[in-house]
Amino acid sequence: MKRFNRFMKSPKTTVVAFGLAVALLLFSSIGGTRAALTYFSETYASRVQMSNIGVTLMEKGEDGEVREVSKRDYSSSSNGDWTESTGTLLEGMLGKGEELKLGKKYKEELSVRNTGNIDQYVRVNIYKYWVEGNKKDGEEADKIVNLDPGLIELNLVNTSDQGGDWLIDGEASTKERTVLYYSKLLPADSETTPFTDTLKIDNIIATKVTQEVVEEDGYKKITTIYDYDGVRFCIEANVDAVQDHNAEDAIWSAWGRRVSVNDGILSLVDSQSQD
Repeated sequence: MKRFNRFMKSPKTTVVAFGLAVALLLFSSIGGTRAALTYFSETYASRVQMSNIGVTLMEKGEDGEVREVSKRDYSSSSNGDWTESTGTLLEGMLGKGEELKLGKKYKEELSVRNTGNIDQYVRVNIYKYWVEGNKKDGEEADKIVNLDPGLIELNLVNTSDQGGDWLIDGEASTKERTVLYYSKLLPADSETTPFTDTLKIDNIIATKVTQEVVEEDGYKKITTIYDYDGVRFCIEANVDAVQDHNAEDAIWSAWGRRVSVNDGILSLVDSQSQD
């Protein structure tokens, strides 16, 4: 974090420091966005017959292009090997030379596609957090735990409270992590409805400061620390799936979550009702 030292002589001091912080934030890169895929429990998978199964995270960004961000497929035709690829989210969010604008909503539609040959149920884990921004590409950046992930506004859509098919698991979700289940059985070679539609970085971060006052030679020296200056935001989307056969037991075995499935529709079982 950078520090700005100012002697408090007039209100203009605050304006100058504020403007400097905003400029630094706008020139920050969008680094650290990732997408990863896992699949259902390998232990459980060994007890069922696997045909061709697979799951892919799909993204439609600001540029309007639909892309496969990450995928993981199992094929019996390839000697029972997994084939997988992990990509990067938000690649089409900014144009060449374009700067990130605080408070602007960018298009970010995420969905899941069944790229296998058997029907499946799908779960998504979304993680949002801040990391140090002074690391070079390829270097591991430390997470900053005291900055608010809620200011990374990845807007959820088509959730059950909106009349949609995505269930938010309130028992497993936190401010940093959101857990979603697709309530419908996802047939082979089909895609879910999107579970996000826009991404925005709240412009309130430009006002988040910490000040220290020190007396020096009869003057008050004020050090203003801009809490979000120079940091980077990170978004991870982890997608996994289980086959439809014995789905309730499969989901409990793979994800440790009690669900009920009736006529192909999945619902979450409240932990209190299990007692």
